[in-house]
Amino acid sequence: MEEVDSQYVHAPVHLMFELASRVEKWPSYLPHYRYVRFREKRSDGGGVVEMSANRPFAIEARGRKASINWPTWWLSEMAIDEAKPSIRFRHIGGITKGMEVEWTFIPAPDGTHVRIVHLWDGPNLPEIGPFVATYVIGPVFVHGIASRTLAGLATVAEKKARNQQ
Repeated sequence: MEEVDSQYVHAPVHLMFELASRVEKWPSYLPHYRYVRFREKRSDGGGVVEMSANRPFAIEARGRKASINWPTWWLSEMAIDEAKPSIRFRHIGGITKGMEVEWTFIPAPDGTHVRIVHLWDGPNLPEIGPFVATYVIGPVFVHGIASRTLAGLATVAEKKARNQQ
């Protein structure tokens, strides 16, 4: 499974990278995040991080609309590369164990192009793991959460950039 989310952000690289790398603050910016906790934090900002987010779903039945939040959870080893800049996550716990994630931040005219790539062979479910990863977990859950995360952080970065002008 390969899931890619990207967005142009009207904010400088250093600002967007700083917001994205401070994962423990994500719940204060992003309403779909339930919590982010470091189990082990290194001096470079990386470490072992536990994350939980809701994947919202809109439902309609008998002419009535509602939404439900499906809670998700994962544990990752996080590494920060300020020189590149990039943030890497390797999922070490949860249904997505083994998933590799990289956030990259590329300078663009008057802003930053942010790209998130998720790579994964799927859960350890014989016969159906790759199918579940490619057609359910990737597009429904990974994209559903990552796209909201990127859009939310972009909104915060753009507001901060405007206030610094």
